[in-house]
Formats: sequence, structure tokens, C-alpha cells
Amino acid sequence: MPPAQVIPLHAEPALFNPQTRICAECGVRKFALLGVVDLADLDRVHTHISSIKLSPGQSLYSAQAPGLAAFTLRSGIVRLERTSERGERRILRLAGASDLVGMEAMLGQTYAADAVACTDVEVCRLPRSLIEELARQQPELPLNLMKRWQSALDDADEWMTELCAGAARHRMLRLLLKLTEYAEGDRVWLPSRQEMSAMLDMTIETASRLVSQLKREGVLDTPDQRHAVIHNDALMAALRSDSLSA
Repeated sequence: MPPAQVIPLHAEPALFNPQTRICAECGVRKFALLGVVDLADLDRVHTHISSIKLSPGQSLYSAQAPGLAAFTLRSGIVRLERTSERGERRILRLAGASDLVGMEAMLGQTYAADAVACTDVEVCRLPRSLIEELARQQPELPLNLMKRWQSALDDADEWMTELCAGAARHRMLRLLLKLTEYAEGDRVWLPSRQEMSAMLDMTIETASRLVSQLKREGVLDTPDQRHAVIHNDALMAALRSDSLSA
């Protein structure tokens, strides 16, 4: 005899809106800014949230453009960069899944840097007006936003101290370690030599030489031009040896 069907007395209301379903099923939701916002409130304000897909090299926003929205990364990697008056490009930091970028928009400021997709990217656009509305109803949201700001500041400080100072080999090893944070399976996105130059404040030739050297040492393999397999044991051994010889 088949088991009797159990019918709940108080069924949960269905979330019919497609964007709310996307939020509910998103793998990074619990780590993202709006993870503290319940789905009922998201369902009510869903029309303000939009999903955007970018291909490598496409711009999410540009420096000095009016800051109208912040963006939560659902997948992929975005680089934040600036170009000096002399045309010199510097990559300030990277952002990956669950990170919030464009936070200066929450203060009504212009964007401080260019945000460019390094890989295929999916983001959710969060208008300033939406964040302000939700913050009035969700007391945890402003605190979560402050934590995101602090995390971005810590990340920027790490880039300045670990990736833009010291011997070139040390900077390259620290970059490889940083890239493991954005791994998909056993592979990580590998910046071009030009991007490494802009990240690490070194010449393209030096970046190329160091990558070739570390491949020979077994620290990484490059199955194609834009991906690497980083061997963590060899990387950590190289970092320890580098620290001892400094």
C-alpha cells in the first residue's frame, strides 16, 4: 500500500518571480550582501534587481562614471584598475564570487576605478535606492555593508603590501597564491603577462621569465594561455624558501 500523502496545513507561499527564484537558488547568496535579507522582502523588491552577464574584456562600469548601483558577483572574476594621466595602467585588486564592487555608489559618489571582466562574469545589479530601502527594514544590512567595505579595504591593503612591494619573485608567488582563492575545480584563471605587469609593478619580460621559471620548478602548469593548475605544496615550499632567503 503506498504511503499516504502528507499535506501541510500551512504551505509556504510560492515565490513565482523568476528573479526571486534566482536569488533563492544562488550558490553565493548566503555569502553575499543580500544574504541577510529574507526572500519575502526580495520578492517584493525584485523588479529593482537585474542580472548582467559579461564576457572577458567587457566593462562593468568606468572610473568617474556616476555611481548608481553596486554589484554582487555571482560567478567569474572582475579586475579593478585605474589608468594614470600618462596612460599607465595599474590593476588595484580582483573580485570574485560573492564579492561586492562599486560600493562607492552607496555614498552617491562616482566610481573610483574601472571594473572589467577577466572571465565570463555574472553579476546582480543593486541600485542605491534599493539598498537604502532594504536597510530601513533589515537592521543587519548596514552592518553587512560595513563588513564588505572593511573586507575591500583589507584586500586593497594586501595588494599594496604583498603584491606591489618586495622582490619580483616574491610578488609573483603571492599572486599565484591569491589566484587560488578564485579556483574553479583544479584550475585557476591566469592573467596575461600584460595584466601581471599591471598588477605587480614589473615589466612584461620579468613576468614572462618568472612564469617560465616557476613552470620548470613544478609550481604551476599551463594547460592553455588563460588557465593554470597550481600545485599548492610546491607553491608553499617556494614561498617558505623565498622568505628564508629574504
